[in-house]
Amino acid sequence: MAEMNPQAITAAELADRVPDIVIITGMSGSGRTQAMHVFEDMGYFCIDNLPPSLVLQLAQLVGINTGVGRHLAVTCDLRSQGLFDELLDVIVSLEAHEMTCKVVYLEASDEVLMRRYNENRRRHPLAKPGESTADAIQRERIQLRKVRDRADMIIDTSRLRVSALRTRLRLAFSELTDQQLMDVQVFSFGFKHGMPVEADIMIDVRFLPNPFYDPEMRTMTGLDEKVSTFVLEHPKTKEFLTAWYQLLDAVMPGYVAEGKPQLSIAIGCTGGQHRSVAIAEATARYLERQQYHVSISHRDLARANKTATGEAH
Repeated sequence: MAEMNPQAITAAELADRVPDIVIITGMSGSGRTQAMHVFEDMGYFCIDNLPPSLVLQLAQLVGINTGVGRHLAVTCDLRSQGLFDELLDVIVSLEAHEMTCKVVYLEASDEVLMRRYNENRRRHPLAKPGESTADAIQRERIQLRKVRDRADMIIDTSRLRVSALRTRLRLAFSELTDQQLMDVQVFSFGFKHGMPVEADIMIDVRFLPNPFYDPEMRTMTGLDEKVSTFVLEHPKTKEFLTAWYQLLDAVMPGYVAEGKPQLSIAIGCTGGQHRSVAIAEATARYLERQQYHVSISHRDLARANKTATGEAH
């Protein structure tokens, strides 16, 4: 399969090539569970260990064929005799119902599979009483040979990090870009109300000019245009934002490459009313322009004291 350049693929092309249903199968211990988690992060409706005969029924139940744009991913254990023919029948039935389907087959070398079972202290699910793990792996590999030959994508996870597996599956089966797949949460807060423990990135903007000292803006917030303009148009803020955006440009692709599903960015000032709110809004707009999926909130804005208390915010 030729490698695709995600930058050259339009949203419509992404949607066209993503199948309605993905069936994940392969060798025990090769990473089917990790693969399922990737599809969950991509928004697929996911079911683990589903018999092939139930795939069509489930697809109809969750409305895969209704045109709502929902996708289904299932893992199927195909080691038993006869289930390969059942899988082929299911694919034919799905096509008859105008639903597209792809089969992803995961595998790994015998040595890697044996090491994984030893490290996890698990017994191979196919092993018979008195049978070694090595013999069980060989028997499973033989039973799955036809399934492997039918697969649309074969991934060897022997030397593949989970992040690399995530990237390969996202490239092949997501309608969204990697940036859009990561949920970026930007929020403002006030240090006097406590530091956030959930933040992945935190920036302190208490060094910026404070609108609180202007009586007219004291009871306003960073959502008000007058306050926002005061904060964002100040030369010190402009200098800061240039450096801040450069930092985001440097670190965000790294989080994306690691497949981080959620990133939290906290921006704090004294009370969480003026400066942090304005900077958080500017940060969210900047990241949205970079095609990230961004949500924004202001943790302490409801606590803002709208009267002159003499306490700097």
